[in-house]
Amino acid sequence: MLLSVIIPTHNEAPTIARLVTELQQCAPAGTVEVLVVDASSPDGTAQAARQAGATVLPAPQSGRAAQMNYGAARARGNILYFVHADVGIHPDYVATIRAAVAEGYAAGCYRFRFDSPHLLLRLNSYGTRFAGLMSRGGDQTLFITRALFQQLGGFNERFVIMEDFEIIIRIRRQARFLIVPQEVLVSARKYEANGWLRVQVANLTAFSLFFLKVAPARIARTYKAMLNYR
Repeated sequence: MLLSVIIPTHNEAPTIARLVTELQQCAPAGTVEVLVVDASSPDGTAQAARQAGATVLPAPQSGRAAQMNYGAARARGNILYFVHADVGIHPDYVATIRAAVAEGYAAGCYRFRFDSPHLLLRLNSYGTRFAGLMSRGGDQTLFITRALFQQLGGFNERFVIMEDFEIIIRIRRQARFLIVPQEVLVSARKYEANGWLRVQVANLTAFSLFFLKVAPARIARTYKAMLNYR
């Protein structure tokens, strides 16, 4: 059963080669394909990914939802695994995901921990072991069977932000969703650039607007205006 790892990227040259290498080294031969869907990154992301051994697909449309859908449409695997470029995956990811699907879970994600010893970030990480939607996020990675992904129609490309939360809501209406009791490693760079409180306020604002059904483009503008990116 082939696993297709799909990574949407834009300006991720510092991290993409490490991730691609990690994904390949942790996978038995012939079990995984790695697809990097790059949105015209000017920093050499595509070249770095290709040199590390990934198949690079130039995205015809930018935005994570659109890029992930594009990668899924070209993937060969029975299971799709969506991973952000700055995540460190669990070394047993192939066996764990296959076992979850065999046990009847058509989709799921991991817990996470930040690559920082900051106490408040450790508390954030602890929250990812619980089932609530606010404890989820794209950084936790997402696996889903191709059959369920196609049944759902993929990611809703109208959601230029919060696309991961939106699809999880739809998944849970249709299938069993597993929170894997293992962790992936997540970059704390957003918190380091903005501070814990500022990011928490921005996250809460985005969630509030999402649940109030505010247009995703407006949520994205509001969120980005509240934070510095690097």
